[in-house]
Amino acid sequence: MNSEILSWQEANQRYLSSALGEIKDKLSNLLADKNDLPGGMADDIANGGVSAPNEHSRDCRDRPDNLACIAREEQIKILSGMASPPTLDIVCRSFGLSKFERDLILLCAGAELDSGFAALLAQAQSGNLRGGGFLPTFGLALAILDDPHWSAISPASPLRSWRLVEVLDGKTLTSSPLRIEEKVLHYLAGVCHSDERLEGFIEPISCDFEIFPTHRALAESIAACWQERTADSHLYAIELYGSDALSRRSVAQAASAILGLNLHRVELQAVPQDCSQFLSLLRIWERDCALSGSALLLEYDDNPGEPVLDRLASRLADKVACPLIVSTEKRRRDLLRATLSFEIAGPSREEQRALWAGCMKGSAMHLDGDLDAIVSEFDLSSQSIRNACSEMTAKKAASCRSKGKDDNDQRLLQREIWDACRSQVRPNLDALAQRIVPVATWADLVLPAMQTQILRDIAIHVRNRAKVYGQWGFERKLSMGKGISVLFSGASGTGKTLAAEVLANELGLDLYRIDLSSVVSKYIGETEKNLKRVFDAAEQGGCLLLFDEADALFGKRSEVKDSHDRYANIEVSYLLQRMEAYRGLAILTTNMKKSLDPAFLRRIRFSVNFPFPDAEQRGRIWMRIFPPQAPKGRLDMEKLSRLNVAGGNIKNIALYSAFLAAEESQPIGMGHLLHAARVEYAKLEKPLTEAEIGGWI
Repeated sequence: MNSEILSWQEANQRYLSSALGEIKDKLSNLLADKNDLPGGMADDIANGGVSAPNEHSRDCRDRPDNLACIAREEQIKILSGMASPPTLDIVCRSFGLSKFERDLILLCAGAELDSGFAALLAQAQSGNLRGGGFLPTFGLALAILDDPHWSAISPASPLRSWRLVEVLDGKTLTSSPLRIEEKVLHYLAGVCHSDERLEGFIEPISCDFEIFPTHRALAESIAACWQERTADSHLYAIELYGSDALSRRSVAQAASAILGLNLHRVELQAVPQDCSQFLSLLRIWERDCALSGSALLLEYDDNPGEPVLDRLASRLADKVACPLIVSTEKRRRDLLRATLSFEIAGPSREEQRALWAGCMKGSAMHLDGDLDAIVSEFDLSSQSIRNACSEMTAKKAASCRSKGKDDNDQRLLQREIWDACRSQVRPNLDALAQRIVPVATWADLVLPAMQTQILRDIAIHVRNRAKVYGQWGFERKLSMGKGISVLFSGASGTGKTLAAEVLANELGLDLYRIDLSSVVSKYIGETEKNLKRVFDAAEQGGCLLLFDEADALFGKRSEVKDSHDRYANIEVSYLLQRMEAYRGLAILTTNMKKSLDPAFLRRIRFSVNFPFPDAEQRGRIWMRIFPPQAPKGRLDMEKLSRLNVAGGNIKNIALYSAFLAAEESQPIGMGHLLHAARVEYAKLEKPLTEAEIGGWI
């Protein structure tokens, strides 16, 4: 491989040297005939000017030159042995340069690459010293190069519009020095690199993304369609849309590689808003793109609160004249250029399982059936799967070192990989909802037998989704309604959040609380956007979503009286639709079930009513509320159970009394609890009766 690269480099260098030799010979011929030129002609050329064409100037350019013929024959011979074209020919073909424009670039390149050129230029002209060397003028080019034309240096010409040659300051246009752009000079010499002005704006994608079989087939289809549709003069853009950003990027890279294109991505935050800067950088990129054979990836997801980025993305997509791939979460309707759109789904369950098995290697046989449960619960990208495996392996190695032995316990492995998966998902939701670390167990829950059984049934449904939907084939029978949606109703403090915590702890899920009162917006469409962000972030799995204060959104909305009712119906329908489609467990809580529309309730799979606890249940709560290590005095549970409050209030009273006892360095006693009860009742604006506290102290 290296010998082939060196061979091409050597051939490219010989080809360039031969082409430069032609131009150098023309300079030598000019100097040889300089003394024979009529009065004033030599001075005109030396000062960068040019006289009207005459026989003498044509003779300088067009006389037979055996050296030039030999150089062209040598170039043809070099070309025949090159596997790919030389850089000089690529530049000419990419930008449609005429022979005169080609030779003008060589004239400028020679001044930079060959010290002999500088000596000849110093003799041929004066007053054009720049940066320690002599630079040619357009007047000199007109005098010595074949087929000259004035348009070669106009602002619209390829040389200037593509930033190939720069015109420096001079008294006149023909006397102004010309300098080849540094990027183009290095490229002609066979050294390809990005223009430094593009740093931070456009960067290459060099990561080796995992390409799954389904994505590989899709990339091949995209490349074929793109090549066929772009065979005409019109340049089509490719739009890749879907929820998995990494899958979109891997497909974009694979499709580009099939077409022999290098993929770069644009950093939207670095795109200048100033129009002239924007267009200048865009043109520089388009030049580099043409030289390096590159495609541009524009990752164009919604930017909440940043409309400027959306406008820049739209502007860039419509203006850039190069192979373009737009990666977006949902299809865009605002692109003005012709577009071919493809939906990119994440890796299939089978592909994820195969990747898990490959990453786990020897440990996979210990997991075996547990891999099905992991794949059923978590929908991770290839990178997230690798990250989870690396995290699990590191923790397992540390554990083995501390224990001094290799621990392949299946249950331990399953828990470690499960926790590693949860850590991959957390960053998506931590910014959108409150994560509650679940510590409560079934023993902490005091409910009637019916409600407790329903909660256990919910856990059964979650645990066995993979078996029922996947192995038993129910997934093929149901297009919707596979989500597990639950409604918890009851007065405040009756245990709704505690029950959600118990379920999360039992199922090994992260518990995220979303306050619907803060999600609901008075602006049309904003509530749905807020809900969408939450559900999309949770789709990777491992989460229990607890939508608190559902009364802020639900209500008896079946009768539409005004526009607010109509949009409230839309918001509720959207929430229930996402809950039905959500592959995890989603719970709604409400204090006023009677206010909910029965039509909405029919779309909920489980409904659990949390009753206000009676005296017997309150007694059980009091018995479980104090930790075993907490010092307790002689507490009368029968008297405590007379307090007519819910479990949440009992927890507050117990905690308050613990602080009072700690301050006095005494065990928790009935006096502390009485003080705490008075404070809690005052907060509730409720009288504390003698029947409740009689005989306490």
